[in-house]
Amino acid sequence: MKNGKTRADVKPGMLVNIVLKKDQRTGILTEGIVKDLLTSAPFHHRGIKVRLDDGQIGRVQEIIEED
Repeated sequence: MKNGKTRADVKPGMLVNIVLKKDQRTGILTEGIVKDLLTSAPFHHRGIKVRLDDGQIGRVQEIIEED
């Protein structure tokens, strides 16, 4: 699995696990489909910030590889 810290690895339509702002202390992951990339930098040490299809915003922790 890729870790989602490099912007080039994250694309709209991908299935990912993100950590929401409210879950940063607990590390609870939320699964969803990427709608928009919100981080403009090519790399972010805590993960690329994205908006999911359902409107939730968080940083990508894992890219779920689709077979």
